[in-house]
Amino acid sequence: MTPESQASEALPSRRSRALRGGRHRGDESFLLPPGSPALILAVPGPASGQAGAVAGELARAVELENTGQPALVASLGGGPDGLAALLSQLAPSRPDEPAAVVVPLVTGPDPAIMSVVAAAVATAPVPVVAADPLGPHPLIAEALHDRLAESGLARADRIRMMTMVTEAGGVVVAPPGDPAAVRQAEITSVLLASRLACPVFTASLDDEAGLRAAAERLRASGVRTVALAPHLIGPEVSPDRIGRAAAAVGGTAAAPLGGH
Repeated sequence: MTPESQASEALPSRRSRALRGGRHRGDESFLLPPGSPALILAVPGPASGQAGAVAGELARAVELENTGQPALVASLGGGPDGLAALLSQLAPSRPDEPAAVVVPLVTGPDPAIMSVVAAAVATAPVPVVAADPLGPHPLIAEALHDRLAESGLARADRIRMMTMVTEAGGVVVAPPGDPAAVRQAEITSVLLASRLACPVFTASLDDEAGLRAAAERLRASGVRTVALAPHLIGPEVSPDRIGRAAAAVGGTAAAPLGGH
């Protein structure tokens, strides 16, 4: 056997392939196959008002991306539009498959919310799967970038695969929750820093002392203006909590992710 034949057997031949069109051109696809379990977006609090509007916008986006795939909205606050009530109305799916997948609309771990989801799933009359929180994920870093740009705190265009911050020289990413939520959000902060080419620190939205410390560290490194990037969808907290966090860092807050 010649060295050339050994190499040909050891390494697969490279095949050219045409790139797929559309928004998702990688090997993986976000499209759900027909007949997939129903997708239920679990909203913290009542599924009405601002929370319901955000969840409804996300549900419509899912249905547009996945024609014929139902996307339902349920409240974690109980009542007739609550998650338990909706699960009780589901029909059994195909054998060995769940009837629905419940996605909590939170960007990181929240023990209180996840316990409500787990309790509803455990008592459902049909097999149901509870998904993990949405983050950390590169798409959340992209959404945070867009929200900062919409607030005039970062440039939306790219220069040599990087964006340069305009108004803010540093960013504090603020997730709601405990240290576990902060640790997960730190992954997104790293991704956001690579997009903005500026320092990004992470602190809990509920820890004003930690927020002030993060801002002080940014200013000690030479940053003159600090922006707050709320690492949340919106319904999880009241708007005044974001205002207090922005005051703690002494800067301007971008909008929550909402129905990005």
